[in-house]
Amino acid sequence: MVWISRICYRKYGNFVDNLRLYVRGGSGGMGLPRLGGQGGKGGDVWVVAQKEMTLKRVKDKYPQKRFIAGVGTNSSVRALRGQKGEDKEVLAPPGITVTNDDGKVLGELNTEGDRVLVARGGQGGSYHSEFLPSKGQTRQIRLDLKLIADLGLVGFPNAGKSSLLTALSHAKPQIASYAFTTLRPEIGKVMYEDHKQISVADLPGLIEGAHMNRGMGHQFLKHVERTRHLLFVVDVCGFQLASKTPFRSAFEAVQLLIKELELYKEDLPCKPAVLVVNKMDLPDAEDKLTELQEQLLNPHEFSHLLPDDMVPKNNMVFRHVVPISAATGFGIAHLKTCIRQSLDKDASMATESLHRDRLQALRGAVPAKNTLTWGPTA
Repeated sequence: MVWISRICYRKYGNFVDNLRLYVRGGSGGMGLPRLGGQGGKGGDVWVVAQKEMTLKRVKDKYPQKRFIAGVGTNSSVRALRGQKGEDKEVLAPPGITVTNDDGKVLGELNTEGDRVLVARGGQGGSYHSEFLPSKGQTRQIRLDLKLIADLGLVGFPNAGKSSLLTALSHAKPQIASYAFTTLRPEIGKVMYEDHKQISVADLPGLIEGAHMNRGMGHQFLKHVERTRHLLFVVDVCGFQLASKTPFRSAFEAVQLLIKELELYKEDLPCKPAVLVVNKMDLPDAEDKLTELQEQLLNPHEFSHLLPDDMVPKNNMVFRHVVPISAATGFGIAHLKTCIRQSLDKDASMATESLHRDRLQALRGAVPAKNTLTWGPTA
């Protein structure tokens, strides 16, 4: 049983993956000088993660994109201490990074229920402020969605990523013979026999210079950050984006993909990764695969094939190199097994680490046993 959800970029559809909002905390309430009463604090503005929410819904429901918290109540004879103003919540999907206009990260929403305070309410009037209240905090914030998935498909255009997603998950992304097939992410969910589900994200193809935001560079690469594992997909026979661009062999494509990730964010190539060598149904594919395997064993010996500035700083060791044909189904079952093994390995390591940390904490919390020293007896 397979589910498919579709997410598109702000530039190519109705969905938005970035939203700018105006937020303002509520003003405090007036104090009461003759009785020393304190006004209520203004309400705060929070961004709260909710699974079923999307940024498009936020935009549609609040076209003015303004969120203002409630005002604190004034101090009065009946209630010397004013009540706090009502908080305002902005519901957003998990996977959001909240920043201000200067790019400073205010917080992240990774799971449902996560909350980020984005605008504080003003203080109520009191003796220290001559019973005059203060205004709430005002700022412009940005909600930036980064896709969360177990696996992110990484490859140059037309490497067969969309076809692979279809073969893995029965998703139905648009597939065509031209280079830029995928202009929006597609997420397929694969269910194994034991009901384990793995989400696979097909993202728009990279081009050389993506780290400098060429093509859909940054829109693609920001989503790669949130995937747990990377699934590199290359055409066994190589790739050429256009007649004026150089032809790249499968080995060169792998090295260039690593370099693009490295230049965008240096630790991205440190993610666990599996290499998928696609289109094994093409003529001479076996010979090309053998050549690629030899090159991957000794990448430094073949670094001269690339411009010096496009050679990765560090080699990337793939957990599995899996030849497949997304068109015929060859190798798909084995690939699913390799993916599961890689994800389970990480889960096991994370569990072991957690157990060690808890054990260490328990040992530190147990007091040392008292040692009694017996004096001489009469």
